[in-house]
Amino acid sequence: MTEIYLIPLKETMHTISSGLLIPTITILLFLLALSVFELGGVLVEAIAVRRRMKVNVRELISSFQQKDIGEIMVQIELSRMFRRHKAALGELIEHRNLPAASLQAMARQLLASEELRYVRITNRTDLVTRLGPMLGLMATLIPLGPGLIALGEGDTKTLADSLLTAFDATVTGLAAGGLAYAISRQRKRWYEDNLSSLEVLMESLMEVFARGRRIEEQKTLEE
Repeated sequence: MTEIYLIPLKETMHTISSGLLIPTITILLFLLALSVFELGGVLVEAIAVRRRMKVNVRELISSFQQKDIGEIMVQIELSRMFRRHKAALGELIEHRNLPAASLQAMARQLLASEELRYVRITNRTDLVTRLGPMLGLMATLIPLGPGLIALGEGDTKTLADSLLTAFDATVTGLAAGGLAYAISRQRKRWYEDNLSSLEVLMESLMEVFARGRRIEEQKTLEE
């Protein structure tokens, strides 16, 4: 009695599983291509961008302490900082007359916006890191069913083809996931350093603004 219901369920499950093989392999190859594309992007970022944009944060902080607002803005523009970071510091300078609490809230929002941009970039390779091995396993297991049936029937050619597809899928999934993982790790180290530098520069600017306010209040009291 159980077999009456179990056989159609098995056939349905086998049909679904077999139908998933082509989409799984297609997505797997796309993920591998995406990993290679991201590898090219990270190499360009390492060679053409990061070497040009290297900033001495300590020198900038020291220069902030010895200059007025106009000179600080010029110093920021002349630095080899990322344009996005220059814009964030420029916005902070533009709103320097806000109360200290509001200025800190703005700095946090600017940092959060930059962090969100970095998260969107690394999310692509993080997704490949998770999906690559998973889809590789799917594309490994799906052909094994027909391969085992072929083994039972003595069809060694079909068995060999199924095993070859399974092994290729495993290697492709692991290659895509491993490459994406390495890219994500490297980019996250870079981006954490970028955010840390930007945060330090913002804190230094807010100290300069606070000191300027105190000097102005002192002058007002003396008058």
